[in-house]
Amino acid sequence: MHDLVISNARVYDGLGSAPIIADVAIGDGRITAVAREVGAARERIDADGLALMPGIIDSHTHYDAQITWDPLASPSPELGVTTVVMGNCGFTLAPCRARDRDLNLRNLTHVEGMSLESLRAGVNWSFESFPQYLDFLERQGVGPNVAAYIGHSSVRTWVMGEDASRRAATADEIGAMRELVLEGLEAGAVGLSSTTSYQHNGEGGVPMPSRLASDEEFHALASALCESGRGTFMMTKSSDTTPAWLQALASSCRRPFLAAAILYNPGVPAAAWNDMQGVAQGRVNGLDMYGAVSRSLKLSSPCASRTFEGLRAWKPVPAAGAQGAAALYADAAFRQAVKDELAIPARRIFAGDWNNVHVVMVRDAHRRGCAASPLPHSLAAAGSHPFDWLLDLALAEDLQTVFTAVLLNSDEIRVARLLTHPNSIVSLSDAGAHMTFFCDAGFGLHFLGHWVRESDLMPIEQAVRKLTFEQARLFGMPDRGVVRTGAWAIAPAVDAPVGRGDPIRHFDLPDGGSRLHTPARGVHGVWVNGVRIADAAEYGRRKARVAHSVADATRW
Repeated sequence: MHDLVISNARVYDGLGSAPIIADVAIGDGRITAVAREVGAARERIDADGLALMPGIIDSHTHYDAQITWDPLASPSPELGVTTVVMGNCGFTLAPCRARDRDLNLRNLTHVEGMSLESLRAGVNWSFESFPQYLDFLERQGVGPNVAAYIGHSSVRTWVMGEDASRRAATADEIGAMRELVLEGLEAGAVGLSSTTSYQHNGEGGVPMPSRLASDEEFHALASALCESGRGTFMMTKSSDTTPAWLQALASSCRRPFLAAAILYNPGVPAAAWNDMQGVAQGRVNGLDMYGAVSRSLKLSSPCASRTFEGLRAWKPVPAAGAQGAAALYADAAFRQAVKDELAIPARRIFAGDWNNVHVVMVRDAHRRGCAASPLPHSLAAAGSHPFDWLLDLALAEDLQTVFTAVLLNSDEIRVARLLTHPNSIVSLSDAGAHMTFFCDAGFGLHFLGHWVRESDLMPIEQAVRKLTFEQARLFGMPDRGVVRTGAWAIAPAVDAPVGRGDPIRHFDLPDGGSRLHTPARGVHGVWVNGVRIADAAEYGRRKARVAHSVADATRW
């Protein structure tokens, strides 16, 4: 007898096949049958024609810290996500020596927009090494399946301490890092992640450690994947990182290689497509390369400081502290230097599209009319530049105003071209990061709702494949991303209209911190390894039980 049967479902198998009406039987966490009649079960749910698909795999999250106090990794399961890949860009909690814990948290606060107070109050430091981190997750239990990269910046800090963000590594230090990567892969890391992006800075604007790595260091760590025969190399590239450099690194690791983030920039319209063509050429040359593409890229912070970090004129701000930054914002020469640089076309994160900059949160009640509205172009006609308006508002509120900007991938025609490229991976939700400013954990539902149902970008079965099987194949996740006999039972039941709702602010982070959440639309149930962990009515009440049921995807 089966444990559970979901009957009369419109089944999308994740492989791109046309949907079929069938019953899906589950036993001991796996799918035991997919057929029109599957026999008796202890529990039976009539799907009544709802779509049943493999669980969404979110391959770009930053839940490493949150999952130590929130094993459910909320709100991802509620939004149809059954597997999260965390530790992207090289930013991980482990390995981390006790002496470096606060340094690690302070860097995360800046680079991933996390609340330092919430991190200090919430992170459970029951580990130091990467294997100990995975052991901790298994003891604690997790709601969704979890895969974790070992992070280059964390490995560098373990070996070099505060020097990790100051200088190149010696040959001995590179050797020690390589041994840590091998240890992590042996313990079950899903791969190695890193970054060269100039946008990735820690506290005070100091570069995140991997940005100081030499070519020798990058290739030595990449070759660790080749030696172990395991893992995916995830690289967040800078704007000046060439396809040839990425191909050479992919050749050193000889493993799946994911280049992020490939995003359309109106300042250099051909660049993103050239990046994807570089990935395609790598595949012609026998390299297993992919490009990570998303719907949009948002960066947010008080005074939108991360939005402008790529500008030379902005460099004094991160190191100035709050009082120094306020003085700079009030300085007419500083303002003019930023505006002059923005007027020069270049490949940068922000290209001066002020209509895509929004006020998210204001401190003073009488200014709430500003919230959620774009910086109006009419200000320029009235003699006030949007940049001046932004800084004036921030100064009036003691730099407590929060702005968000849709910076790249804002042109849907160009984004559609990237999303349909045969070597693109739909990714970059950043779930677990920037929570005060936006929530893209529902990226998969948005993809299905907006891009597939509304825009008719591709058939539904192809879109399901991009969100599920193609991700599982990239990361070497066996028996996942598919609905077929023998596969792990990880699936959401959804129906049109599918998507996500308007953002809602919750004050549920440790130490009373706030975050935005976008509720699911059209999701009726989510199962992870046979356990129903989310539905429209009971998601909150299931948290306590799910937190103690271990999803068994923490080691690969």
